[in-house]
Amino acid sequence: MTEAQRTDPQLYEFQRYRDRPRIVWPGGKSVAVWVAPNLEYYEIDPPTNPHRKSWTKPHPDVVGYGHRDHSNRVSHWRMAEAMSRHGFPGSVSLSVALCQHHPEVVEDAAERGWEFFSHGIYNTRYAYGMDEAQERAIIEDSIATVQAATGQRIRGWLAPALTHTPATLDLIAEYGLDYTCDLYHDDQVGEVKVRNGSLASIPYSLEVNDHYGFFVYNMSPRDYADTLIRQFERLAAEGERSGTVMCIPLHAYLIGQPHRIGAFERVLEHIAADGRAWVARAGEIVDAWRAQQSGDAA
Repeated sequence: MTEAQRTDPQLYEFQRYRDRPRIVWPGGKSVAVWVAPNLEYYEIDPPTNPHRKSWTKPHPDVVGYGHRDHSNRVSHWRMAEAMSRHGFPGSVSLSVALCQHHPEVVEDAAERGWEFFSHGIYNTRYAYGMDEAQERAIIEDSIATVQAATGQRIRGWLAPALTHTPATLDLIAEYGLDYTCDLYHDDQVGEVKVRNGSLASIPYSLEVNDHYGFFVYNMSPRDYADTLIRQFERLAAEGERSGTVMCIPLHAYLIGQPHRIGAFERVLEHIAADGRAWVARAGEIVDAWRAQQSGDAA
């Protein structure tokens, strides 16, 4: 890494929010809304990574494992049914090993017409310290495993537990993936600089991620729902000038708990009834944006 890259990784061009070319979403909608359920698998006693502990407690962390396993046993179904009731497809951040551990969850998401992108193999194995060969193996495994399980070829990437190497973005572009969720720097789709090919950054979110809402900001279900609605209202208003993107990243073991799902369902009702939202999958949003960059009609 050069000295310049230590201060600016030069992953994208700086472009002021108010001076950008106009983006118009299909149907004249002002904000593209996508929901990103994290369908994950956490190992109870994963290999040790010297750069980061997998669990805060000594292994095996039965409490941490059991809490997250609620997703695949119970709360995925509660969350997915609420989304389907209100017409919200998922764009799945998938721990690829889930295809083997709990194929029923992956099959359910595929039957609902959800899109899949990779969130690594396990959410307890981190990219820190990986060499290029190791990272290539994970990308290749992700492509092959999801293809075999769902018939889909993954188009996107969210690094496992949000951990990266300096090569991650270049490698996923090299393998033909066309979007990353790993840059949290904007409210519109943008181009990422890669060695070869092209790669788009689609807005994901830490601020309205339910993990941050409940674990970091200590929100009540009502507080979290209000935050999502305020996020939507602002982005929908600003999107009248140039189309914005709202991502709702979810973890079923959090949002799918009985005491939280009702507040979340009211958010879906609000957005669906508003009229300004294009509810879409991540790949559809990137495709619509790309078409406008190339001068085609959106």
